[in-house]
Amino acid sequence: MNSSGTKGVKAVSADPVAIARELLRCPSVTPAEGGALTLLEKTLKAAGFTVHRMTFREPGADDVENLYARIGAGTPNLVFAGHTDVVPPGDERAWKHPPFSGEVANGDMYGRGAVDMKGGIACAVAAVIDHLAAHGGKPKGSISFLITGDEEGIAVNGTPKLLKWAAERGEKFDHCILGEPSNQNELGDTIKVGRRGSLNGHLIVTGKQGHVAYPQRADNPIRGLVTLIAALQAEPLDQGSAQFASSHLEFTSVDVGNKTVNLIPGEARARFNIRFNDKHTLDSVKKLLEQRATKAAGGKIKFAFQWEPSNAGVFVTKPGPFTDLVANAVAEVTGRKPALSTTGGTSDARFITAYCPVVEFGLVGQTMHQVDERVPIADLHALMAVYRKILDRYFG
Repeated sequence: MNSSGTKGVKAVSADPVAIARELLRCPSVTPAEGGALTLLEKTLKAAGFTVHRMTFREPGADDVENLYARIGAGTPNLVFAGHTDVVPPGDERAWKHPPFSGEVANGDMYGRGAVDMKGGIACAVAAVIDHLAAHGGKPKGSISFLITGDEEGIAVNGTPKLLKWAAERGEKFDHCILGEPSNQNELGDTIKVGRRGSLNGHLIVTGKQGHVAYPQRADNPIRGLVTLIAALQAEPLDQGSAQFASSHLEFTSVDVGNKTVNLIPGEARARFNIRFNDKHTLDSVKKLLEQRATKAAGGKIKFAFQWEPSNAGVFVTKPGPFTDLVANAVAEVTGRKPALSTTGGTSDARFITAYCPVVEFGLVGQTMHQVDERVPIADLHALMAVYRKILDRYFG
């Protein structure tokens, strides 16, 4: 780990396009740093930030490099969070432009991570540099960056440990903006203010193996598995809540592993995922499924659940002055009134919410994780303008 800071924001570029291009040229596929954090470290140091780089480790998981930077010592401390790691590009020959080139064509910048989420980070960095340059190089409070390289991975050696490290050294956060691609169709249509919880599990039914010609001597577990699957999906897990749609369970595979056509198997398994709202916790949703399965089994089906580890609990940032400030800034720049949404998958906001209120606002996510992931140049400038307006009002 190292830390240092230098003065002078005038020599630092506040161009989101230039910063995004350089980030996209870093092949930072999870868990590789790929030069992305090094680029941010150099840029933020030149803007006057004190920058810390650290690598977190844990048995059974990849080592991950992370970055925390701060300028200012006062309050409030506004944090911009994000990740520089990206998913693999797949077949690079299928791309119109190389996935790690940052090439621009017809007004779009191409590259893996263009919207998820190097483009968002570039806009935040550019907005902060521009804000500092207009205020003598120092914020009225503090501005921080919390950047990980493990969001697209299992999120063990990234944001959770980075937050803990920061808290242990006395860092306190007042509000956070996570630059994930929150918008659905157009920049300004959506701010994410919460995320559903996510839980994976296996439903296992045990029977008795036997010859298909003598079913009376066996107990086919597939029959029991089908019964339980039907029962678990027969009615909703809930009716939704004030800020969330109803929770839902989806079975994603059914596995018997039987290669013999005349053999009744001894065991059948089904894998599933639950996306649950704020009416549940990880423990309560497990209990609900076990109760429903027990009732459906009626003492005649031998079953068990195997739960996979999960660090994806549900959270919501309730409407208030901070969400209003962000929404108003978005509306003024884009001309659109953003919806406050809790849809979608999980993000690192689920960890940040334990330390301060967090909202997610970034680019449009339509091409994320796709071949030819790209971002309109106009959106980069507009997002930077949104972040700049948020900064001016937050510290105004």
